[in-house]
Amino acid sequence: MTIAPQHQAVSPQEPALAKTVVVSWKAPIAFAVVTVLAALLFLLAPHDGEATFRVSAAGDALQLPEIVLNATVTAWVCLALLTALTVVSALMVRARRAVPIWLIVVFAVVFVLGFLTWAVAGASTNVMPLAGLLAGALSLSVPLIFGSLSGVISERVGVINIAIEGQLLAGAFTSAVVASSTGNPYLGLLAAGVAGVLVSFVLAAFAIKYFVDQVIVGVVLNVLVVGFTSFLYSQVLAPNAQALNAPPRFDRIAIPFLSEIPIIGPTFFRQTIIVYLMYVAVAAVYIGLFHTKWGLRLRAVGEHPQAADTVGINVPRTRFWNVSLAGAIAGLGGAFFTLGAVGAFGKEMTAGAGFIALAAVIFGQWDPIKATLAALLFGFAQSLQGQLGVIGSPVPSEFMLMLPYVVTIVAVAGFVGKVRGPAAAGKPYIKS
Repeated sequence: MTIAPQHQAVSPQEPALAKTVVVSWKAPIAFAVVTVLAALLFLLAPHDGEATFRVSAAGDALQLPEIVLNATVTAWVCLALLTALTVVSALMVRARRAVPIWLIVVFAVVFVLGFLTWAVAGASTNVMPLAGLLAGALSLSVPLIFGSLSGVISERVGVINIAIEGQLLAGAFTSAVVASSTGNPYLGLLAAGVAGVLVSFVLAAFAIKYFVDQVIVGVVLNVLVVGFTSFLYSQVLAPNAQALNAPPRFDRIAIPFLSEIPIIGPTFFRQTIIVYLMYVAVAAVYIGLFHTKWGLRLRAVGEHPQAADTVGINVPRTRFWNVSLAGAIAGLGGAFFTLGAVGAFGKEMTAGAGFIALAAVIFGQWDPIKATLAALLFGFAQSLQGQLGVIGSPVPSEFMLMLPYVVTIVAVAGFVGKVRGPAAAGKPYIKS
């Protein structure tokens, strides 16, 4: 047996030499594809004229002037910027440097600006209310953000949470029934969290205790919740809609001074208690995961459960209770459908939000802040679909219906690059 000299083991240069950077050509390729599509759109179907963007809403204390952009000039400038950013990303990958998230964000903003200007200039009403677009994007993102936080916690602890859709739907159904029966939306919100926990209990029991495949359990739970809530809706809620499906909604609360700021105020600070609770949840999950002992233990169980068990962490218990916490967070997101947005429960009203939230988890690289930003992107795509229809955009209605899902696919498959999730996610822990 050969023993290495001791001075080699303590060399300060070794950490730097051992460090490797994983790069991927997926982002530059996606940049190039989007740039080519933008060029074809702007060249083959040009829109002359101007696009007007209304910045201030009616209640803003400070009324800002409208922004007017020439469609042709903006299209060419955005196309030049997209080309330059594509070249920069390719050069970075060629130099073995990962494409930073800020470059992806800048690319997305430039493309959206060019596309919006093109679409608004060709609309029957060439005025886009930015405040309404962004406020709608945030509202549509709320369930996605709660669901993505649920997915981050669950997968960080080692359990793949495919059942986010079922947890959202269970929270929406329970909050509607409880709030309608009691006349108290706060009790409905609390009941939604409990419903999410009950769904996660089933996931945790089968996945952690009985070692059933986590993906299969999640899919079955989604189908079960959809069937169960649809049956109860048809047999119980629909015949007694006034008593069981007319929940009081939360009122919007305007934060003094902040709510008067143009664009930012109407979007972020004229919201219901559920949205403000979402802000707290995002901050709490981020701080908890990366700056507390709870988060350290949670991440240790998700990365290397054997090592965590060796230092005295109860792996099954840690997984069980954190999956339950994740279910409670998703249940609160489901309550937004009935207590903050629609005002009544409907069959399958989550409409795949749980799966988009799961995509946000992957796109956000299992980080609560990045997952939140990804959820906001998907919510913006949904809001844009609605606003383009309102102003009479020439974009075909079929494409607008596809838009949120196209953005989801492009974001996850094209821009996310090479990512590695928690090492033990999806793997049952059997103590040896």
